[in-house]
Amino acid sequence: MIFIREKTIDRAELESYWSKAPATLEGVPIKVLSSYGPHTTLEGPNVEGVVIVEFPSVEIARQWYDSPAYQDAVNLRKRGAIYRGWIVEGTPS
Repeated sequence: MIFIREKTIDRAELESYWSKAPATLEGVPIKVLSSYGPHTTLEGPNVEGVVIVEFPSVEIARQWYDSPAYQDAVNLRKRGAIYRGWIVEGTPS
């Protein structure tokens, strides 16, 4: 799963999201690959931040995203910033 934050609109709403979202992941077997680390834009407009998280499957990623607990938190994020998000299925190398 990949999320990019394009622009912060309301920092207080975003901070409320950041305080609420981690609890929605309790018991979900994820691996955080990158969370707002330094990044270099190679193409397209620059973004404020990038989060990349690995889930065991697309189904588990979707279950978490669609869960009532996360949807409650995501409303705060949507009021706090402009984001784009994707679930990308891994492919064997």
